[in-house]
Amino acid sequence: MSGGTDGGCLRLRLPATSANLGPGFDAVAVALDFFLEIEAEPAAEFSIHASGRDRERCARLEDNLILEAYRSLLKDHGKPVLPLAIQMKNGIPLGMGCGSSAAGRLAAIALADHFGQLGWTAEQIIDEAYRLEGHPDNVAACWLGGLVTAACEGNRVRVAQVDPPPRWRAILVLPAQPLATSKARAVLPTAFPREDVVANIQSASLLGLSFSQGRGDLLQVAMRDRIHQPYRAPFCPLLEPLLPLVGENGILGVALSGAGPAVLAVVDQVSNLDGAAQAILRAAQPVQPPELLSCRFLPAGVSHPVEVCRDPEKVVSGDPTEVL
Repeated sequence: MSGGTDGGCLRLRLPATSANLGPGFDAVAVALDFFLEIEAEPAAEFSIHASGRDRERCARLEDNLILEAYRSLLKDHGKPVLPLAIQMKNGIPLGMGCGSSAAGRLAAIALADHFGQLGWTAEQIIDEAYRLEGHPDNVAACWLGGLVTAACEGNRVRVAQVDPPPRWRAILVLPAQPLATSKARAVLPTAFPREDVVANIQSASLLGLSFSQGRGDLLQVAMRDRIHQPYRAPFCPLLEPLLPLVGENGILGVALSGAGPAVLAVVDQVSNLDGAAQAILRAAQPVQPPELLSCRFLPAGVSHPVEVCRDPEKVVSGDPTEVL
């Protein structure tokens, strides 16, 4: 990726993601079709005008993940920190396990790469996002789209990607209160019984093939987890009531979305979304009334997170790693 600051604006459209999908802990994630959208241009001083979800938090200039990472990256690479005027529309719930921090860090990297003229490739952007995020799954799915499996080799991220079945849909079940990822990680043990590890390896091995082959009949087993969800369930009260819904109303699988507390339900087709949503609401009601977000899985090549606008009246979109 390359770019400059010659009078144009940089537009970013980065998708939400759901990681783990049960057994794929820190290794599997999928892109979803709601977004963090940003338009930035050089300015005399930093400013953010935010709309959408959590707009007050997104608009603050202090303790802002995107601005802090942007400044730090430019300083680390010996580049001047160019102030930006940012227009932001946030569609990703914060602190719910929907990849908001991955989208924010990738936005910061894309801004630094463009306005600092770093000339990074897609691989370098993902590697840098992994360094900042601490795990590779969300960042790879956010930048590339589709369902990804990611593994780390030193500071490098290796990624395999497939298109999710186009007929499948997702329902995100959001509780009232967020959960910090640091808290969700702190409850995990440092060692696991061998039988739990083996069960997770078996399920995770099925997971990618289930998505690549459209084998919804395998998802009940493929999304079964024994190494993180049992320990996080007390902090994610919607998980236990929803797990028994698998196999009913077109619901193929249920798992925490990332570290939670949101829950991801995979539905076999759009015609079953209403029935699945009603079943979810009935099951969750005794615990707490949730918010439901129905969405598609974003296939590879559909998400175009980077756009450069030379002319305010004309936006040209292309490959995520290309500036036109």
